[in-house]
Amino acid sequence: MIFKNKTITVFGLARSGLDVALLLSQTKEVSKIKVTDINDNPSIRENAKKLDSSIDVEIGRHSENFIKDSDIIVMSPGIRADLPILEWARKKGIKIIGEIELGFLLCPAPIVAVTGTNGKTTVTTLSSQVLKLTGKNVHLCGNIGNPFSREITRIKKDDLVCLEVSSFQLETIEKFKPKIAVFLNLSPNHLDRYNSIQDYLSAKKRIFMNQDDKDWAVLNYEDELVRNISKEVKSQVSFFNSTEDRKENLNSNFLAALAVARIFGAKKEKCLEIFRNFKGIEHRLEWVRNIDGVDFINDSKSTTIEATIWALSNISRPIIMIAGGREKGSDFATVKQLIAKKVKELILIGEAKPKIKKALEGATKIIEAGTLKDSINLARNSAKSGDSILFSPMCKSFDMFVDFEDRGRKFKEIVKNI
Repeated sequence: MIFKNKTITVFGLARSGLDVALLLSQTKEVSKIKVTDINDNPSIRENAKKLDSSIDVEIGRHSENFIKDSDIIVMSPGIRADLPILEWARKKGIKIIGEIELGFLLCPAPIVAVTGTNGKTTVTTLSSQVLKLTGKNVHLCGNIGNPFSREITRIKKDDLVCLEVSSFQLETIEKFKPKIAVFLNLSPNHLDRYNSIQDYLSAKKRIFMNQDDKDWAVLNYEDELVRNISKEVKSQVSFFNSTEDRKENLNSNFLAALAVARIFGAKKEKCLEIFRNFKGIEHRLEWVRNIDGVDFINDSKSTTIEATIWALSNISRPIIMIAGGREKGSDFATVKQLIAKKVKELILIGEAKPKIKKALEGATKIIEAGTLKDSINLARNSAKSGDSILFSPMCKSFDMFVDFEDRGRKFKEIVKNI
């Protein structure tokens, strides 16, 4: 085992980092565990209290002195791989891996890994549901809200794992080798982190790098950039969204999950029954309540323009939209035409307010708000019976919230207390 007699430092003490540290503390071969987090807030300090007293903790900074004796650094999903302190560690010969690499090294079961710009959570969830038809115990984890490292101790050899993975997580894999790797789609995203869409694509394609001819790549035939990956992979290829698939009258998320199910031999009729009963994903076009004829919809998971376009396209009522947060190199002008067509009023919050306002000026009435609660009150004052108030940020959450889930929960809490 690579961890035997090693000093391991975990970067990040939020949810995933805590789970990594707790998992490592159960791995008896590890010599020493350390945890460092650049943030200093009540949540981080509370997590620190959950750690064994033998674990060294550094809060409020990442210092060279603290990590200099590390053999391995394990990065939490939210940590940037290009941090100067990590560059320093690499030069010192310290091995750096991510949380999903750690999970893979300790995981005894086959993995179905799902990546793409949009639809990851839905397809990972659907895949876990259809794979239960095989009679196996299926574990749903990853960026879906249940860290891989938290689930590891419950996974048995004959189980299956459905894992949502991001481009950031794929940057730090070395041996990660999913039995099935699903690539849903690709559109400009995280351009605050990547210099170009080609760099973003390169990070995503790493999901296939260790596969062989006994493994599967499930690719979206309709997306040219994704389809062309079939020429590069060593694994077997299964396409979804093909001409033949379109006869099924299913959306692409269902078709991707169906492709996964077929590989494992699940019956199509049973899969279709699951699709018919599927209730959707929390924070993704989630209906919260109706007040005086106005629907309140939580779409906090829409951190990209493409995700918001999908949300807008699936609402037939007049829309008052709340958006904003921390932008990630997005070109908001690409949604201007659809905003003009579908949105009667746009209320902006967060750091990206000036950029969004400039890009969408003239498309619809635009109002700026200070807080999420202020924006909801403004939207409610403008709404009439038959309207929908859509919270679809198009941005990351980290300027005002812990993550998109925290943001979505706050939205629902405010709406439910009206």
